[in-house]
Amino acid sequence: MKVGFLQFNPVFGKKHQNFETVRELIKNNHADLITLPELFNTGYTFLNREELAQLAEPITGGETADFIFSLAQQMNCCLAYGFAEKEGRTFYNSMALVSPQGLIGLYRKAHLYFEEKKLFQPGNTGFKVFEYKEVKLGMLVCYDWIYPEAMRTLAVKGAQIILHAANLVMSYCPDAMITRALENRVFVITADRIGAERRGGKEYTFIGKSQIVSPDGEIIVSVKDEVCVKTVDIDPSAALNKEVNEFNDIMRDRRDDLYFK
Repeated sequence: MKVGFLQFNPVFGKKHQNFETVRELIKNNHADLITLPELFNTGYTFLNREELAQLAEPITGGETADFIFSLAQQMNCCLAYGFAEKEGRTFYNSMALVSPQGLIGLYRKAHLYFEEKKLFQPGNTGFKVFEYKEVKLGMLVCYDWIYPEAMRTLAVKGAQIILHAANLVMSYCPDAMITRALENRVFVITADRIGAERRGGKEYTFIGKSQIVSPDGEIIVSVKDEVCVKTVDIDPSAALNKEVNEFNDIMRDRRDDLYFK
C-alpha cells in the first residue's frame, strides 16, 4: 500500500484557497491513502464560538465533504482529514476518512488541547477501527498522541495504521510517536501543518515535522517545515506481527488483570 501525508500552511478562514492548495499538491501523486492535517480547511485559531459556527460543517453535505469526496474520486485515493464539525449546536474537532466510494468513518477528538476546550465538545465516538482495501485503520487528532491509552485501544482492536491529523505546537510528538509505534507495533502517519497564526491577541506557531513510522519504530520518511506531500510503500501486514521474540508477544503478554487496579 502506498501511503502518505500532506503538510502545508492553511490560511485561516479561506476554505477554497486551502482546497486549491491541497488539490495542487497532490495532483501528481498516486497513493492509496493520504492523511491531511487537523483543521486543514479552516485553520486553527478561532476567536470564539460564533466564528467557529460560521466555519464548521456537518460530516456530509458541506463544501469540505464535497471537495474531499470529489478529490478522492479524481485521485482514486482514500483521504483522511481534520475539520471543525457541526452537529446541531455542538462542535467537534473531528477527522473523517473518505474513499472514492464515499465516507468510511468519523472520529471526534477525545482530548482537547488548551483553549479548544472553550470551543469544542470532547469527542464521543470512542476509538473505532475502519477498513480500506482490507487494511484496518485508526484515527487520532493532535493532542490525542499524549495519551498512550488512545493508540493502544486502536491497536488492541486490530488497527494496522494510525492516521494522525495534527496542528502541533509542542515539540515532543514526533519523538513520542516512535515509542507509540513500537509499543503497539503499528504504522503511524502524522500529518502536521506549518506556519503561524496570529489573530485577536492569540499566536500559535506550528512545528511541521510530519512523518511516517514503522511498527519497528523506524522513521520511514520525515520532513521539517516545508510544504510537501510525501508517500512511501509499506506492507501493512507487518503490523499484524506483535512478536518481540520467540517468548514475547506485546498483545498476548498484556496484564489486564493488573492494569488500573
